[in-house]
Amino acid sequence: MVRLPLSPDELERGRRLGALLRSARDDRSILDVALAAGISPETLRKIETGRIATPSFASIAAVAGVVGLSLDTLWAEVHPPSPTGSTDGGPSGARVGAVRG
Repeated sequence: MVRLPLSPDELERGRRLGALLRSARDDRSILDVALAAGISPETLRKIETGRIATPSFASIAAVAGVVGLSLDTLWAEVHPPSPTGSTDGGPSGARVGAVRG
């Protein structure tokens, strides 16, 4: 399957997501958080640095749970409201980390 290139907005959302998770991790090691979330430390490192701009929902939910972030908070931070009051994440129920293709 060929994956379409990500848009600049999608890449920016990935950077915001990574920064938020990195900040929430605080002084805990990548190894500790990754193992507690059931993902590899390298995957968490790539998410935090924005190299995986659209990680799977399961990975994000697991890491968010380990670092104590609610998914509502995470969504609000990664998809801030636009000046018109809607989010840039699409219609209600849009999938976080959805694979395009």
